[in-house]
Amino acid sequence: MSNKSKMQKKAREARQEQQAKSVIKWIVITLAILAIILMVWAMYI
Repeated sequence: MSNKSKMQKKAREARQEQQAKSVIKWIVITLAILAIILMVWAMYI
């Protein structure tokens, strides 16, 4: 592989890792919000 393609591959891998962390963060936030809504709803039954 040429140096240029190696650098592009590393940049792409870093970008994908950053996007994966962002997705995981939003999934955790969404689940936490849903859990809070469920707890509030359960208290008023």
